Amino acid sequence: MTNKRRSLPETLPLLPVTDSVIFPRMVVPLMVKEDEYSLLIDDTLGKEKFLVVGLVIDPEKEEDGPPEVHRVGTTVQVIKMSKTDGGTVLVVQGIARVAIEAVVSGKPYQEVRVRKLKEINRRGKKIDAMTSNLLGLFQQIVELSPHLPNELIPLSRNVDDPGALADMLVSTVNLDRLKKQGILEILDVRKRLEKMILFLGEELELQKMGKKIHDEVTKGIDKHQREYYLKEQLKAIQKELGMDMEEPSEVEELRESLAQKKLPEHALQTAEKEIGRLAKMHPSSSEYTVSRTYLDWILDLPWMESTEDNLDLKRAEAVLDRHHYNLEKVKKRILEFLAVRKLNPGHKGPILCLVGPPGTGKTSLGRSIAEALERKFVRMSLGGIRDEAEIRGHRRTYVGALPGRIVQGIKRAGANNPVFVLDEIDKVGADFRGDPSSALLEALDPEQNFSFSDHYLGLEFDLSRVMFIATANQLEPIPPALRDRMEVLELSGYTEEEKVNIATKFLIPRQVAEHGLKRKHIAFRKPGIRKIIREYTREAGLRNLEREIGGICRGVARKVADGSTEKMIVTPEEVLEHLGKPKFARDPAERASIPGVATGLAWTPAGGDILFIEATKMPGNRSLVLTGQLGDVMKESAQAALSYLRSKAKDLGIPEDFYKDLDLHIHVPAGAIPKDGPSAGVTMLTALASLLTARPVKPKVAMTGEATLRGTVLPVGGIKDKVLAARREGMTQIILPDGNRNDLDDIPENIRKQLTFHLVSRMDEVLNLALTPGKKALVGKD
Repeated sequence: MTNKRRSLPETLPLLPVTDSVIFPRMVVPLMVKEDEYSLLIDDTLGKEKFLVVGLVIDPEKEEDGPPEVHRVGTTVQVIKMSKTDGGTVLVVQGIARVAIEAVVSGKPYQEVRVRKLKEINRRGKKIDAMTSNLLGLFQQIVELSPHLPNELIPLSRNVDDPGALADMLVSTVNLDRLKKQGILEILDVRKRLEKMILFLGEELELQKMGKKIHDEVTKGIDKHQREYYLKEQLKAIQKELGMDMEEPSEVEELRESLAQKKLPEHALQTAEKEIGRLAKMHPSSSEYTVSRTYLDWILDLPWMESTEDNLDLKRAEAVLDRHHYNLEKVKKRILEFLAVRKLNPGHKGPILCLVGPPGTGKTSLGRSIAEALERKFVRMSLGGIRDEAEIRGHRRTYVGALPGRIVQGIKRAGANNPVFVLDEIDKVGADFRGDPSSALLEALDPEQNFSFSDHYLGLEFDLSRVMFIATANQLEPIPPALRDRMEVLELSGYTEEEKVNIATKFLIPRQVAEHGLKRKHIAFRKPGIRKIIREYTREAGLRNLEREIGGICRGVARKVADGSTEKMIVTPEEVLEHLGKPKFARDPAERASIPGVATGLAWTPAGGDILFIEATKMPGNRSLVLTGQLGDVMKESAQAALSYLRSKAKDLGIPEDFYKDLDLHIHVPAGAIPKDGPSAGVTMLTALASLLTARPVKPKVAMTGEATLRGTVLPVGGIKDKVLAARREGMTQIILPDGNRNDLDDIPENIRKQLTFHLVSRMDEVLNLALTPGKKALVGKD
């Protein structure tokens, strides 16, 4: 090329590089990333396109100025330039070896004075022999290396100049950068050939060793075992280096654990098979981690481990009585289970569903049952769960797959027969991820749960020894199929007397201890407790009562912390001082003292409550307006009540055409709360009759029941909770459907003695009992 004959300038720009050594006559690309060399590139391309490339001595060293380079570099000519996202790519051709004698200028880039170095060329048989030897070594390297094309062999044989051949081969073979720099600095061609023969000999030995390791490994594997190949290659390298000593592997530890673990036959076979697969994997592979985690779950689950039940009935009864007041039905059922278990150890665990208002002790009862039986206790909250995989687990094909929460709870318990509380089972939802309540069907069926299958495990696990206890505030949201698998035990709200006893025995001691107080600091009197119950809480359970007791304890704790030694006696006056004005009025009779207002009894998930139903009339055109966020069933009850009264207008002593020029409006206060159900039918009809006859409802009379179009009173649910609410609000007479006669047995005897119950089957009986006497009483006609 003509460029080679052209005399080079004495002063050229210097481009430091960290990993490239360029030899004369070689065309190579250079990636320039630093912005500080952009001006150097622009000036070079604008002039004669010559520059000096020098190898940086220490790339890791941080220097304030330009990096220090080796004294021998290469003059190159820029053939092509292109811009990329990573920087600038220069395609350069080596021109000649040069010695960098001095730095002429340092800004904005280094310019150096260079001196061209002349090669010491030699000829003769020895040089020819060395050239032939060098070509032979290079041919063997190309044949062994998968990265070098075979076309390099004839290309190298066409190079006549021994020095140029050495430069070409050192540019092609993957040698260390310092070795390449050493070759660049050798001007004597004979010495350069000797050095290249040494370097290529070492490279050939490495290639042969790699080929040997590859051949040894590939004998024991097939094309589908890439990860196994890596493991065997590592072993071969260790053997070649004399490091054939291994510590006990995880696989051996797993085999030892499996030998000591009691597993069912199907689980044992699966674990052995999985350990065999694990032994063939490399520990760094993702599949290894998945398989190891799966084996850990199999080995950690209590397949055959269980706790021994304490079947002492008297002790169990004492434990239940110590933690819970009343709840006789539930305690009786638990003691029956213990008795059956004592007579028949193979009896399957019951599946109970405790239904009742919040704060009645459903969850804590499960903990007490576990203590009575001396079993492990596990609680799983189902509120808001919408993913079926939460119950049955994820399949192992998913990233981060885990078993379902039932299996996780069993593992956490460490025994296969815990007391397992499924809290808030009525709050389970469903969406596109499946229906968790359907996934519970198998777990909660005594005829199926001996072979419960979790998607993650893929193995049958025996849940028949688990004692499942579900809790719910109401039964209706629970699917019928799931409800059918459980034995329902209802926990009604507490009476005032029961709340006083529970507060004295359980709530007050707990709150006193939690607030750091002692008996010498505070004492509650029953009148004070009753005032809290009557005027500061209105609930079926105990949570608000305990909260208010805690509020008083906080006030006392502050005084004690300030140094007070006076003992606080909690009387009604002290309650008023610490808790402020009462939150609830005790006498609702005034609201029902005018015609058109009746007091009904309602049931909510939080327990029983009273319900005022108000009716009024106004000039209009035969319309019925209903307000108060009423559901469809309640609206239809109001329509039926009006139709019944129109049919009985003559017997009630009101004009038969009263509806002709009137609009009637029925409103149920607490309009922000949705209301529905048929049990307000009797109350709506009574309110309308009171309005139209101008006869107020008798004071302190509450009622419930479904009224039909023909005037029949049908039974309704939640009688105990409704009666307790009526008693709490000061009612003295309760009108109930005759069909609920048996429900009175569930009401505590002391409450029954304080109330007067009227059991009715017809609406004319209700009106005669509820309305104050008027000009004409309703007679019993169909």
